[in-house]
Amino acid sequence: MLTIGYIGNGKSTNRYHLPFVLQRENIKVKTIYRRSPERDQWDHIAGVHYTSDLEELLQDDEIQLIVICTKYDSHFTYAKQVLAHNKHCLVEKPFMETSEQAKEIFALAKEKGLVVQAYQNRRFDSDFLTVQKVIEEGKIGDVLEMEMHFDYYRPYVPEGVHTFDPAASFLYEHGCHTLDQVISYFGKPDHVHYDVRQLLGEGRMNDYFDLDLYYGGIKVSVKSSYFRVKGRPSFIVHGNKGSFVKATKDRQEEHLKVFYMPDNDDFGVDHLEHYGVLTYVDEAGTFHEETVPTVNGDYGRVYDDLYEAVVNRKDKTITDEETVLQLEMLETGVANLK
Repeated sequence: MLTIGYIGNGKSTNRYHLPFVLQRENIKVKTIYRRSPERDQWDHIAGVHYTSDLEELLQDDEIQLIVICTKYDSHFTYAKQVLAHNKHCLVEKPFMETSEQAKEIFALAKEKGLVVQAYQNRRFDSDFLTVQKVIEEGKIGDVLEMEMHFDYYRPYVPEGVHTFDPAASFLYEHGCHTLDQVISYFGKPDHVHYDVRQLLGEGRMNDYFDLDLYYGGIKVSVKSSYFRVKGRPSFIVHGNKGSFVKATKDRQEEHLKVFYMPDNDDFGVDHLEHYGVLTYVDEAGTFHEETVPTVNGDYGRVYDDLYEAVVNRKDKTITDEETVLQLEMLETGVANLK
């Protein structure tokens, strides 16, 4: 049994972590720390202890791992405290504000023989898992180009922000999902072209980005905007024999937002209208077009991997090097914005 506690009792903890953890029989949630109990907005979970005393959580010898689900600007401080109390640590995204902070945290964990990693749950999005399956089945041939889109029409978000904070930029908040997906599958790129903008002008938030990552002859584009009335397909993959288009995104977040939880058999599951379309030419020169059933996603797989790393001492799936690389790319992308 892996016994864990949480720092933070907001949306992140209750929407994106607990619904999956509570499905795992080998993980026990013992304590949740929140600084301001009078601001609790989520129902308390039976059998879980809630406290406003951080030391009570940190000093509990039964708790092996602490999950940090707070605002990005507190991640570094909390992670240092958790590791100082000889506990393993899982940290929400963005992992840290800078790559130097990340390196310091990883070095401290290594020195103490502890596991610390980022909560990169979007590696287990259904659309991304389906794209991997299509590529590996080989019908599209050698991959030449892939486009990934994460679009919104939420102009009120950038319109309501009148300062620029690098770690609160659109690139940090959403590139931490999509860039991690690219890095986890393709590795470190040969080079990157950055187009990161403040569409409302200097001194406003970053609300658009378009990054091109090059891997030999493969180009992977990661694109997002707050000003897309009609969103672009989630994934488009072109090979030398065919193409695959997945129009819709993973549905786990959609279901979580309406409190349709993972204990439902069809949680996060695509229907026929969500399936991607594969078009290819076979060896005889015949064209084919077929729908591809979506691979089911599961954010909880981060915890499965973490359990194996902490309890069974297996290698982490989400590596330190991948996390540092991602943060270096995020830093580079916003470096020239003001």
